[in-house]
Amino acid sequence: MLMKSLHLLSSTILLHRFASRSIASLSSLPRRRIIVRIRNPSFSSPFPPILSRPISSGKVLAMAEESSSSTSSTSQKHTNRLAAEHSPYLLQHAHNPVDWYPWGEEAFEEARKRDVPIFLSIGYSTCHWCHVMEVESFEDEQVAKLLNDSFVSIKVDREERPDVDKVYMSFVQALYGGGGWPLSVFLSPDLKPLMGGTYFPPNDNYGRPGFKTLLKKVKDAWDSKRDTLVKSGTYAIEELTKALSASAGADKLSDGISREAVSICAKQLSRSYDSEFGGFGSAPKFPRPVEIQLMLYHFKKLKESGKTSEADEDQSMVLFSLQGMANGGMHDHIGGGFHRYSVDECWHVPHFEKMLYDQGQLANVYLDGFIITKDVMYSYVARDILDYLRRDMIAPEGGIFSAEDADSFEFEGAKRKKEGAFYIWSSVEIDEVLGENADIFKEHYYVKKSGNCDLSSRSDPHNEFAGKNVLIERNELSAMASKFSLSVEKYQEILGECRRKLFDVRLKRPKPHLDDKIIVSWNGLVISSFARASKILKSEPESTKYCFPVVNSQPEEYIEVAEKAALFIRGNLYDEQSRRLQHSYRQGPSKAPAFLDDYAFLIAGLLDLYENGGGIEWLKWAIKLQETQDELYLDREGGAYFNTEGQDPSVLLRVKEDHDGAEPSGNSVSAINLVRLASIVAGEKADSYLYTAHRLLAVFELRLREMAVAVPLMCCAADMISVPSRKQVVLVGSMSSPELNNMLSAAHSVYDPNKTVIHIDPSNSDEMEFWEEHNSNVAEMAKKNRNSEKVVALVCQHFTCSPPVFDSSSLTRLLSK
Repeated sequence: MLMKSLHLLSSTILLHRFASRSIASLSSLPRRRIIVRIRNPSFSSPFPPILSRPISSGKVLAMAEESSSSTSSTSQKHTNRLAAEHSPYLLQHAHNPVDWYPWGEEAFEEARKRDVPIFLSIGYSTCHWCHVMEVESFEDEQVAKLLNDSFVSIKVDREERPDVDKVYMSFVQALYGGGGWPLSVFLSPDLKPLMGGTYFPPNDNYGRPGFKTLLKKVKDAWDSKRDTLVKSGTYAIEELTKALSASAGADKLSDGISREAVSICAKQLSRSYDSEFGGFGSAPKFPRPVEIQLMLYHFKKLKESGKTSEADEDQSMVLFSLQGMANGGMHDHIGGGFHRYSVDECWHVPHFEKMLYDQGQLANVYLDGFIITKDVMYSYVARDILDYLRRDMIAPEGGIFSAEDADSFEFEGAKRKKEGAFYIWSSVEIDEVLGENADIFKEHYYVKKSGNCDLSSRSDPHNEFAGKNVLIERNELSAMASKFSLSVEKYQEILGECRRKLFDVRLKRPKPHLDDKIIVSWNGLVISSFARASKILKSEPESTKYCFPVVNSQPEEYIEVAEKAALFIRGNLYDEQSRRLQHSYRQGPSKAPAFLDDYAFLIAGLLDLYENGGGIEWLKWAIKLQETQDELYLDREGGAYFNTEGQDPSVLLRVKEDHDGAEPSGNSVSAINLVRLASIVAGEKADSYLYTAHRLLAVFELRLREMAVAVPLMCCAADMISVPSRKQVVLVGSMSSPELNNMLSAAHSVYDPNKTVIHIDPSNSDEMEFWEEHNSNVAEMAKKNRNSEKVVALVCQHFTCSPPVFDSSSLTRLLSK
């Protein structure tokens, strides 16, 4: 290859060695990570991959702890261009001595004019290691001088500009096999990547290069070997472009893969199942809801084919995993919701940031758990998540905020933040707050005087939480109630009151930073869960009582939250004339246009909003958004969707994303959206949706065949499109009728991912006009089954409909067959 033939000087070799060490030595740190999405990239770096023995994460943590133990006296001495930005992450760096630029032409022009490389730093406002690198390096005058003298420094919020992050994360992953945030990349003035890594400590230590040394080596390499660096960056982008923009080899998936993808993925996931603690894979354990969705889909498929024992195995793995996550310390037992992931294998000690995309997806899989089992443990957890969001994460206007930080001050006036400070407890604190009920609470949540982070060697290897407790449930509720000679109901009431008291005390602590950006894609995920909860939770037994942090809302209240969030997006982030979205909002819309995920996730949320009782306007909007998505992102020649519009020349890669990770991929969600839309409309429009979905999946056939475990939601989409006839539940009646609400609840009370719910009010001319235009069969059903006194339900499949039923219990029985 071209690059292999290039002669390299020792300085460039050293430079890459430093970058490689950074990647290698951080590979075991508990950080939000993404997986390499490129199959065997064929380019090579001009820096040979010479890896040193990685230093222990403990030493890195110790270095970070030592350096961040005092706040910088320079924090308000300086103000840079980031002070004019709206992003919370950029504003966090507005008073660094580093002369930061936001991503944009001003920075690029400055680099060209000065003929210096760009240092690009990408992170997000609730990122722990981003905070560490800021305190250690970006607040340091000496580091700032090196950056200001020899580089143009650009800071990017990866949640505001995921398109920019994708380009340079792909580069780092392809070269080094891993990545994470903060992402640190050096670029040429024309934005080609030269080398990169993640977190760098400021000084050389333990045989590991520091950031200051790295900056000097990059400058030397730029001065002495510029042509080699630029050629390698150009070549890297060319090869990544080929690798990340595949085209379909046919108009549809081969039948075998379409039918088998779900089973292949389920088998691969089963091999990584942790039978002791639940979940798939080892520590650190991430709650990857797409894995749960895949396993539940496979469970349903096995059950329908009569393979009961195999179906039970799948169900058991899923339910045990959901129970393990709910009982663990990753679940915030006091305030509700879930932290980002568990650093250990037993779901105990988390990385404490809370991300909106986790909450939406987890609420949905716990709702699925409740539908399947009718066990209110699962509905409790779903409510717990949604009530946390309602209390802490929703703007008065209805938009839903992005994240809460892992770090906070231990007390007012503290000099530095610590991870988890807001959430952890000493045994003495609990005694003081709870009094006579302290012993019950402490035994239930495994609280120990010496601290309880001792369940795994991974839980707290550096004694950061010595004497502190992360609440975790380890015993059965009924057994614990019996031990204290209490009824289960009374025992739950005591625990709930204890949680409320601790919550009130916790409110007096300094709160973690709230990232109040409102991101369209993440709001779409949460709109889905609130809408679904409004109908699914009506199946809870009437006698069900919940204790704090659940607030015992009526299920109908949840759809109001979903509709208010959708209204916020439509009113603030959507242009009715151009039919285009903006990506995010904070003190006004962001400069960035929307990306594929924004359209795909919002469309999915709107479809759930409509199917769970929202008005026809949400379905109409979903169809309009799909048209815009096709116009802006669809590769009509090659198939599938690009992640960006491709109009910004500063974004060097236009990627067809497929990996279903912490968030599902836009292509996976789009494939399912298209199948759902095709089951709602009829005629040429339905055929067009299915054709687009078939070609999309065909683009990723190799991925589905060889690495199904990386694309579990896409596997579900592949199976959905192979189902001969999707089930349709058509409800005819007035939206003002209480019985329609009951019928909608019944329609969603049976788990079936291959089901579409359509409701139509024949007295509503707007609705009738829509159905006459988009699906005359539905309009005809409404006319024939119009009944002023009753709601009529029909279940249709294989071009035939069941005899009409007139009450919710009859509909439930019909769907349960």
